[in-house]
Amino acid sequence: MKAKTLFTSTLIAASLSLVSFSSQAADISSRNLKMPIVNAIDHPQGVGAKVFVDEIAKHTDNKIKIKIFPNGTLGGEQQVASAMQGGTIEISMMSPAQIVGTVPEFIVLDFPFSFKNEAQADAVLDGPFGQKLMDYMPGKGWVGLAYMEQGYRSISNNKRAIHKIEDVKGLKIRTILNPLYVDMLNALGANAVPMPMPELYTALETRTVDGQENPETSVDANKFYEVQKYFSGTRHIYNPQMLMVSKKLWDKLSADEKKIFQDAAIVARDAQRKSARDMTEISRKNLIANGMELNELAPEEIDRMRAAVQPVTQKYAEKLDPELLKQFQAELERTKDL
Repeated sequence: MKAKTLFTSTLIAASLSLVSFSSQAADISSRNLKMPIVNAIDHPQGVGAKVFVDEIAKHTDNKIKIKIFPNGTLGGEQQVASAMQGGTIEISMMSPAQIVGTVPEFIVLDFPFSFKNEAQADAVLDGPFGQKLMDYMPGKGWVGLAYMEQGYRSISNNKRAIHKIEDVKGLKIRTILNPLYVDMLNALGANAVPMPMPELYTALETRTVDGQENPETSVDANKFYEVQKYFSGTRHIYNPQMLMVSKKLWDKLSADEKKIFQDAAIVARDAQRKSARDMTEISRKNLIANGMELNELAPEEIDRMRAAVQPVTQKYAEKLDPELLKQFQAELERTKDL
């Protein structure tokens, strides 16, 4: 019995030693990396970034340190994306819509009124189709790690509440630097004004533009309620966020480091999506408390908007590989009942 106990103790000690050795033997280098985002640190985007950074620090014994730069302090998303290609910025999180000029296949995710709810979006993005889109990225200088959530984009403005498509006519609406978004808003009757996110608050304050289109959480986190009166739930495009790294950084990472990055991205994805969905209702209440008027559109008015922008969807669909479109439509059909 004594011999058996001694053997067991020796085996446990050896196992603990092996675990310790394995941890120490992991191929992890000391690194200091930058992660800019355009939203505030308490925005769901910031929440996801913070979880990712903390996971990396925890699983590398703090050897890999990532500093978050919120509020667009290192530039707009397209500026950051370009810097990532050059390797001067290593990590970021942004909408795939920001890189369609370089990876045009991502435009399918911006087709208006495609995803009926978040569950359908998750199923498509986390499945083979979402990975297929990410596979286009390394050849352009980026590596995609996970899809997170920005939410459904809707229109806020200072002129009037939007109850029907005619209410959009003539409004100067800021949008992202993406031609489909410009064409879509113009098809709805607005005058689309593309500009980087860091310039938006001032443009709203000075009435350079009448309004903008973003989810409630972005309006709240950026305090657009200080310079906007009406928020109307057009929900015209579901926006994922994408956690991505510079290909130049990725090529320098060891296999152990890549695994840690990939695992951390999934943990951050799940935490960020929960935060985004929990915070949407909180943000709606906060917008009202700060004087904004919120309204939803009737289903028949959404249908009218969908019909109005259908030529825009067709225009951009014709530029893509028909097989990619076929796969996207098949994924939407497969997940339509979620």
